[in-house]
Amino acid sequence: QVQLVESGGGLVQPGGSLRLSCAASGSVFRIVSMGWYRQTPGNERELVARVTSGHNTDYADSVKGRFTIARDNAMNTVYLQMDSLKPEDTAVYYCNAMGYRDYSAFSSFDSWGQGTQVTVSS
Repeated sequence: QVQLVESGGGLVQPGGSLRLSCAASGSVFRIVSMGWYRQTPGNERELVARVTSGHNTDYADSVKGRFTIARDNAMNTVYLQMDSLKPEDTAVYYCNAMGYRDYSAFSSFDSWGQGTQVTVSS
């Protein structure tokens, strides 16, 4: 089992900043990719940003230039720095990690955190 624990959500005014953190624990051998997704009521979960073990990054167009994803491979932790927040960034943010639990190619995992609420409102 691989567990993801998120922290850092909350209420912020438009233009403000928040930093989300997500730490993976449990049977983790190698994490290939970690990322953040978000979901609003009635909508599908969408990619916000993700980063590979080689620190290659991918961002949704809506957050480019405002959000920054970073990863600490030694700590199996991913961070999402969110600046210049807008009301449309309001959502539940979910951490995701994909990788392997051991040397076997059959030990892959794709785990999700419990979600953290981000609300951008004045």
